[in-house]
Amino acid sequence: MSLQANKYRFLFAGGGTGGHIFPAIAVAENIRLLVPNSEIIFVGTRSKIEAHAVPNAGFAFKSIWIKGFSRKLSLQNFIFPLKVLVSCVQSLLINMKFKPQVAIGSGGYVSGPAIWAASILGAKIILLEQNSYPGITTRLLEKKASEIHICFEDTKKYLRGKEKLFVTGNPVRASLKLIDKEIALKKFNFSSKQKTILILGGSLGAASINIAIASGIDRLKLENIQVIWQTGKLYFDRFKNLANDSILIIPFIDDMSAAFSTCDLLISRAGATTIAEITNLGIASILVPSPNVAANHQYFNAKSLADKRAAILVKDRETNDSLFDAIINLVFNEEELNTLKENVKKFSKPEAASVIAKRAIKLAEAL
Repeated sequence: MSLQANKYRFLFAGGGTGGHIFPAIAVAENIRLLVPNSEIIFVGTRSKIEAHAVPNAGFAFKSIWIKGFSRKLSLQNFIFPLKVLVSCVQSLLINMKFKPQVAIGSGGYVSGPAIWAASILGAKIILLEQNSYPGITTRLLEKKASEIHICFEDTKKYLRGKEKLFVTGNPVRASLKLIDKEIALKKFNFSSKQKTILILGGSLGAASINIAIASGIDRLKLENIQVIWQTGKLYFDRFKNLANDSILIIPFIDDMSAAFSTCDLLISRAGATTIAEITNLGIASILVPSPNVAANHQYFNAKSLADKRAAILVKDRETNDSLFDAIINLVFNEEELNTLKENVKKFSKPEAASVIAKRAIKLAEAL
């Protein structure tokens, strides 16, 4: 079917972090399920996670030349205007060739030029905002959007077009689901007779979590605990020598379904995507919010769970003093683990990806 004959053409733009790209992939997977003949393309940057994650999910990918403006003095900032101009031209060319009916922006600086170009050429715009405090790209593109799907009621106070706001929740990949624990453990060459913890710090890694885990690695060995430790690509070389038969250290985990299925306990940042995934899957967790985010939204994400006994909150500045005690006290406490799992499921919005996919399809059909 030619592009001109197919009215189901969707362009996705977003990335930089897993928190921006994985919700978009979740919606795209649902569109593909509902409309198998749909045409779907992603726009991102060649150097970030989307260049790896999008092709792995089976979608077409186009890159543009853009990078965010650094808050620190940097030579890259001097060519930022040039990058914006080039990325806008690239985005116009991509949109002119693909002719999307609907463009979905999931955040990050890369979504700005691509979604702007789509709107200029007449596409309907949907924005996904995962965090309680909306990012600058969402605020800049708000007027061009037909719909903005948010995760928190608090987000409404930062955006003007109340009639286009929908508290839908954060989409989770359809492919992300728990599998048999024994099968999952075998994938990592781990034993079912030992407790297993999963450590995540985001796709780039979390310095404070990594340092705290490294300082107490001998204690984990002493307690006979197995560890799947995603350091992030920035920290892998620094910590890879700590690996052994029960400590698996990798820069990035491709099979998150298997990883989540192995773990008795998760130690992680508290980004919106992580919150959506652990609530949908019912994962017991210790959350260490990043202090380096707008409006401290990770802390409030984690606190909303901790207040309902759905997660344990450890502040970033307290990781060295408190994290290991929290791990040891919790990982062998079956009653508390089960309580966390049951309570965290109450926050789940498993239909978010499906709802947004259906809204996108409806907008395409209206054109």
